[in-house]
Amino acid sequence: MHAVLRPALSLFLLLGVLTGIVYPLAVTALGQLLFADAANGSIVTIDGKAVGSTLIGQQFTSPGYFWGRPSATGPHAYNGAVSGGSNLGPLNPALAAAVEARIAALRAADPGNTQPVPIDLVTASASGLDPEISLAAAHFQASRVARLREMPPAQLDQLIERFAQRPWLGIFGEPRVNVLRLNLALDDATQVPSR
Repeated sequence: MHAVLRPALSLFLLLGVLTGIVYPLAVTALGQLLFADAANGSIVTIDGKAVGSTLIGQQFTSPGYFWGRPSATGPHAYNGAVSGGSNLGPLNPALAAAVEARIAALRAADPGNTQPVPIDLVTASASGLDPEISLAAAHFQASRVARLREMPPAQLDQLIERFAQRPWLGIFGEPRVNVLRLNLALDDATQVPSR
């Protein structure tokens, strides 16, 4: 029994040190060395003050800002502690009512806009934390934002294209734009309305 217990205990301690101490420290060190920004949460700072993360959406409610994808997290929108969707199926009347209300809010904020409403502006994702919207969603909102910011629409379209992220290797993912980065660039370019 002693002959079996001693090697088993030694192996247990060795593997405990390797997997519980050495491996986590090595992964942390490599993350800090190679991907420091991402490993630290991709925090965006202005004048040394954290204003958000490029990895988690934020709720912009002022019509002078671009609005992100709706969030179904609770008890408040974009709550990273309880990431998740609404779990409402496509035939659920509550989902249909929520989508109709979001379309009505978008139309009320920009009555002259007759373009079709992009789907990502009226439906929440599975995580409820999406920091990005499609280029179609950004361009849909451009007329409202340009009017309220008193800037030429062409300048706003250039800003959207400047911050556009293209599919990785040209095939993985969809063209999109980070709402926080776009809104911060918008603040740099124009007068800042209340959020």
